[in-house]
Amino acid sequence: MYDVIIIGSGPAGLTAAIYTGRAKLETLVVAGLTSGGQLMLTGGVENFPGFPEPILGPELMDKMRKQAEHFGAKFLFQDATAVDFSSKPFKVKVGGQIFEAKTVIIATGSSAKWLGLESEARLRGRGVSSCAICDAPFFKEKKVVVIGGGDTAVDEALTLTKFAKEVTLIHRRNELRATKILQDRAFSNKKISFVWDSVVEEILGKNKVEGIRIKNVKTSEKSEIATDAVFVAIGHEPNTGIFKGQIELDSYGYIVAKDETRTSVEGVFVAGDVQDYRYRQAITAAGSGCKAALNAVKYIEEHYS
Repeated sequence: MYDVIIIGSGPAGLTAAIYTGRAKLETLVVAGLTSGGQLMLTGGVENFPGFPEPILGPELMDKMRKQAEHFGAKFLFQDATAVDFSSKPFKVKVGGQIFEAKTVIIATGSSAKWLGLESEARLRGRGVSSCAICDAPFFKEKKVVVIGGGDTAVDEALTLTKFAKEVTLIHRRNELRATKILQDRAFSNKKISFVWDSVVEEILGKNKVEGIRIKNVKTSEKSEIATDAVFVAIGHEPNTGIFKGQIELDSYGYIVAKDETRTSVEGVFVAGDVQDYRYRQAITAAGSGCKAALNAVKYIEEHYS
C-alpha cells in the first residue's frame, strides 16, 4: 500500500513526486518503459526557469528524477497495464503485479500523431520519423520534409536545419499556427521553404523514403517532392487508453479536470499534457504536477488522518 502512485514520469509526474516525497508520503512512480515524457525527445530546452543556458531535455528529466528520489520516491520502470478506480484503495496493475494506493496522480502525457498512411507505417524508421532531435543526425546534407504548422513542426524544422541541406515545411493551411518567435526564426532561416494549403497523400519509396506526393487542398492539384526523410509533426493524442471506463474523458480522449487537477473520481488527480491540450509546456506540466500533489496531500490528510 502506497500513499500515492504516480503514473507517468515527465515534468508533471516528477514534480508531483518531488512534492509528495517532501510531504513524507510513500510514493511510487510508475515511470514506464520509456520514462521522461516528451522532453526525452527534445534538444536544448531554453524556456525552463533556472537555466540561463539551454539544457538538454534528457538531462533536465534526469535532474528532476534524482530530486524526486532524494525525497524518497520509488521508481518502477515499467508500463501500467490497467487500473481499478471503482473502490478504495485504488489499484494499479503493472505486468503481473498489482499495487494499491490511497491516491493516484495520472501524468501519462500525450504521444505524437501520425498521418495514418500505409506508406508512412511501412517506412517508419526508414526515413519517416516524429522526432527530429532523435533522427536529424542521420540526414546531414540531405533534403527533408516536415509536416505540420504548429510549434512542434516549426521547432522540428529549425532543429533539422542544423544538419539537413534543405528543409521543406508542408502545412494544410496558408499560415503557421506556431508562436511568433518560432515563426520569425523559421521565416528568417534560408534553409527552410514552405508549401502552403497542401496535404501529403503518399510517402514514396520502397525500402527508404525517396519523396512524397502532395495535394493542394484548394486546387486539388497533385505534385511530387523529392526528399530523403519525412518528419511528421501534426500534434499529439493523450495516453489515456487504460483509463477508459474508469474516469471521465472528453471527446478527444483527454482527462476531464475539475479545479485543474481533480478527476471525476475522488482521490484520483491528473497533471500535465494528458489533460492539457492547450499549453503543453514543460513548465505548465510541472506546475500542474505541483497542484495535483498538494491536492493529493490534502486529500490524504482529510481522509486518512
